[in-house]
Amino acid sequence: MPVQRLKARIADVGEIPIARLLPSRGKQPIGAWCFLDHAGPAEFSEHEAGLQVGRHPHTNLQTFTWMLEGEVMHHDSIGSEQVIRKNQVNLMTAGTGPNQGISHTEQSVFPDTGGSADAERGLHAVQLWIALPMDKEIERSFHHYAELPIWSENGVNFTLTTGTYTTANGSGYIAPTLQYSPLVGIDMHFLRDAKSTLNLQSNFEYGILIVEGELYFAGEHYVQDELIRFADCDMADAAAVTIEAVAGTRLMFLGGKPLKHKILLWWNFVDSTKAGIEQSIIDWNSHHERFGDVPVDMSRLEAPPLPEGFKEN
Repeated sequence: MPVQRLKARIADVGEIPIARLLPSRGKQPIGAWCFLDHAGPAEFSEHEAGLQVGRHPHTNLQTFTWMLEGEVMHHDSIGSEQVIRKNQVNLMTAGTGPNQGISHTEQSVFPDTGGSADAERGLHAVQLWIALPMDKEIERSFHHYAELPIWSENGVNFTLTTGTYTTANGSGYIAPTLQYSPLVGIDMHFLRDAKSTLNLQSNFEYGILIVEGELYFAGEHYVQDELIRFADCDMADAAAVTIEAVAGTRLMFLGGKPLKHKILLWWNFVDSTKAGIEQSIIDWNSHHERFGDVPVDMSRLEAPPLPEGFKEN
């Protein structure tokens, strides 16, 4: 089974280490999973504000936040206000087409600034984008998932963050998370050195993000902030894969059926055409009503122009 090893581009954003695995030059999305950031872990002093992301837009995608440590307040232009906490998912849908779009802000919260009494002064999360199928008319929305299917098997704790999954022993689980194309996302936490068998679905693309720790797969050794991507979309000849990891390792197992159209990304926009992205830039920078407003006293980010030579392939 051919696989690709993707290494992260590392950046430091407001004292928060960010490892970006997707998008990556020459590398395709995993199904509709088109953007993947590993944020943190980071700790903040009592004088630091933590994560502070001002008002910014999105189009033709869902933002998918999986929180591992810390608490973050989400505000958006359709009136949502929600704190996301450890082991929870926030899912914001921007809608599809030239009349849809959404904007939002993200802020760390602590016990004295709107967080829970035991909110940690830190941040650790996986932030993903899901490209929406643009042949469907999809409306803006926001959903929060505080309870998700969990199980343990052979010294590994599993959380099904989205999709459906049948384990190696035949147990089936269904996440409540809203989907517009077939996807699966599973958080895996190894409590001890262990092997784990992951069932695969035909016509899915798959990837494994090493969030923490070390992983062994197909004779290769992988470490934190590397992404294994199965290069072959047709998995009919492989019903499962077996991986091995050391105690303390945390993974995100991602899969999905590819969309039927191109997925182009620039800044915070997704589209199937260059013209669509150009129009989104114009609309956001001109305060078009499609993006609404977020009633929060935070800066409004400016959309940068497309670079010369931006290609549609």
